[in-house]
Amino acid sequence: MAAQPLDAEQTNPLQGGPSFSLRNRLLRAAWNVSWALLASWTPPQMRFWRRFLLKLFGAQLGEACDVRGSARVWYPPHLHLADRALLAERVNCYNMAPITLGRAALVSQGAHLCAGTHDIASATFQLKASPITIGAGAWIAAEAFVGPGVEVGEGAVLGARGVAFRSLEAWTVYGGNPAKAIKPRVLRAAER
Repeated sequence: MAAQPLDAEQTNPLQGGPSFSLRNRLLRAAWNVSWALLASWTPPQMRFWRRFLLKLFGAQLGEACDVRGSARVWYPPHLHLADRALLAERVNCYNMAPITLGRAALVSQGAHLCAGTHDIASATFQLKASPITIGAGAWIAAEAFVGPGVEVGEGAVLGARGVAFRSLEAWTVYGGNPAKAIKPRVLRAAER
């Protein structure tokens, strides 16, 4: 059930026309009401219930993954979480295009994953959507921003309040606005 933005030349969103199909808007309305009433208030331990609701609305979820109650998911069919992936408290998952988290990927509190933008050269300000992929074991730290089309490599880290508009290499730590590579991420041997 892919959701693609409508052609702005035909629908004229700048004059109040829709950016997405009626079916998409109705599903999102039902989703927002359902999440607000049935899940947004739930404690972390009720992940099974939140997972049930997300799956009911089309999300693809692996084992033991979680989306916290205060997180916002724009369009569940575009959410793909592998095993043990987590969208923490207050994450804004603005998934106009698919957003995929690999195994054990973590998106921390208040981070923003934004898979949509506008064509600023378009007279109609055409909406564009591009997928975001966050690799296995990667970490998007608190209040960081990941823009449309970004691929975060396996094990990469985007530091707190970092801003990524370009893809991030695997096993590298990034920070700042715009995000710049700081150092390699090297895991210590298991501590006993």
